[in-house]
Amino acid sequence: MVPLIGATVANPERLGDEGVWFRVEEPSSASAVRRAAERLAGQIDLGAGPTAALAIAAAELTSNLVKHADEGVLLLRPVRADDTAGIEIIAVDSGPGMADLAHSARDGHSTAGTLGIGLGSIARQASWFDAHSVPGRGTVLAVQVWPGPVPTPAWAGGVIRPLTGETVSGDGFAVRVTQGRHQLLVCDGLGHGPLAAAATAAAISAFHTAPAVPPAALVEHLHRAIGHTRGAALAVAELDAPTAVVRYAGLGNIAGVVIDGGNRRGMVSMPGIAGHQRRVVREYEYPLPPTGVVIMHSDGVADRWRVDDYPGLLTRAPQLIAATMLRDAGVRRDDACVLVARTP
Repeated sequence: MVPLIGATVANPERLGDEGVWFRVEEPSSASAVRRAAERLAGQIDLGAGPTAALAIAAAELTSNLVKHADEGVLLLRPVRADDTAGIEIIAVDSGPGMADLAHSARDGHSTAGTLGIGLGSIARQASWFDAHSVPGRGTVLAVQVWPGPVPTPAWAGGVIRPLTGETVSGDGFAVRVTQGRHQLLVCDGLGHGPLAAAATAAAISAFHTAPAVPPAALVEHLHRAIGHTRGAALAVAELDAPTAVVRYAGLGNIAGVVIDGGNRRGMVSMPGIAGHQRRVVREYEYPLPPTGVVIMHSDGVADRWRVDDYPGLLTRAPQLIAATMLRDAGVRRDDACVLVARTP
């Protein structure tokens, strides 16, 4: 099993804690992932009962990937809501997928000659569980374990993955709610490696401490704040439920789309490099229906994906949508980041 560094947390107020991707290729992966999960549980004081449940879920998820998956990977990371910390595991594979997840999760169902208690056991141990699968494409499962009551599900969530061979990602994202403004940031530090990661870290830090201003003014603020770095492409979106619009401003090659059913509308970023070169920053408004989903991603994700290929995906949790996109559209020769949000 090879650990792959990367990823950030699905946290409704502030995202940024790092997680670790694991490539799951052999049976011994299960014990290694379980130990890593238990260590993380100890670091955040998850508690004895939740830690035991987490260990079972981690072992079962890894075992399922080994038995059934193609190109299975697993993300282990902390999640936070208010003053509470939990742990999330996202398991991703590229096939064969399941036509009926509910049936596959029943105890006794097995395609590998086992007792068939894997998915059912995972769902029982989890404080929160979500999954999506398409035959021939693969399955993504997300599990959270909390020490107490489950917080309200996050309105936004995402994942990142570093360029193959790198230990840090130059891509990153953040989410904040300030004075009623629900705002998203996706940032792609110029190039890759530690200097790109430093540019993105500076942008995320400035984003969290910036005044509660509209996206264009916020992009201007970030442009000034990261002038000491090598610079970045970045974009800010603001989801405004009362007016049913999303406001968007960006510099550089960050893609943003609003999807509602079969309708997909791209959002416009201006040419430039935040921190160094920019034209006038412009802010645009786009309709945001109550069922609409906003997706933002770096250029480490190809823009040729089609939501029609994933029936039911847009009804799942934001981090599940993001992980599915990263699996199928992520570019291996670059850092990659996907952030997904729906009307809060």
